Amino acid sequence: MITPDWVRMMARYNAWQNEWLVPAVTSLPEAEVEADRGAFFGSIRKTASHLLWGDEIWLSRFTGAPRDGGTIPDSLDWAADVSDWAARRPVIDAAIIDWAKDLSDLEGEVTWYSAVLNAEVSRPKTLIFSHFFNHQTHHRGQIHAMLTAAGGETGTTDLGFMPDAT
Repeated sequence: MITPDWVRMMARYNAWQNEWLVPAVTSLPEAEVEADRGAFFGSIRKTASHLLWGDEIWLSRFTGAPRDGGTIPDSLDWAADVSDWAARRPVIDAAIIDWAKDLSDLEGEVTWYSAVLNAEVSRPKTLIFSHFFNHQTHHRGQIHAMLTAAGGETGTTDLGFMPDAT
């Protein structure tokens, strides 16, 4: 069952994971971060850029904040380079935590225009909030695999080991 406390826990988990992800990515040479590693979006940077874009677009839908950013193909270069991504990642993580902190109502739907479907879409908040955090975990897992293949240092990913996981 999705609850406001679950959303807050997952927001903390996202930020905790990115605390090791940012230094892991930025410690690699640019050629390693940009190399096509056969993942869905190719490189570590492009996958990280897409994930940042996804977090920003979904949060704007949740809060009603205006946003720019185009479509999924545009997301691959949403962060121009690793430095740009590394600077923006903690900012969006803090914004996600702030959004979750005040969340109390899980009733109703999130409505947005989907460029994928070329239509307005509405789905239950609980479904979309679950998707939001699952999307993060999915792409962070891809980045984790690519970092490991590149010889990068990664962190613990188990939710149960997150400080204050309760």
